[in-house]
Amino acid sequence: MLDGPDAVGDRTAQEDPASGLSERDREILAFERQWWKYSGAKEQAVRELFDMSATRYYQVLNALIDSPAALAHDPMLVKRLRRMRSTRQRARTARRLEGL
Repeated sequence: MLDGPDAVGDRTAQEDPASGLSERDREILAFERQWWKYSGAKEQAVRELFDMSATRYYQVLNALIDSPAALAHDPMLVKRLRRMRSTRQRARTARRLEGL
């Protein structure tokens, strides 16, 4: 796992040239596949495993699931996460429109 705040899209020396994903990127995807297995809140596990706030984690995750490398690495997970994000965005837009 990486220490310190990394900018969205930053790569580390541990990048796998074949996949185009850093070690942290692969760890985040693995965590998203199985986060429910961790005891306690997801945000607490994120802080402990990745040493970043939940807000920062979701910024990194959103950038990651938009990357072709992540899609190639784990297509089912990335497509599911994209669908979930799209559903949340539509729900937010609908709530905003109801208030008009």
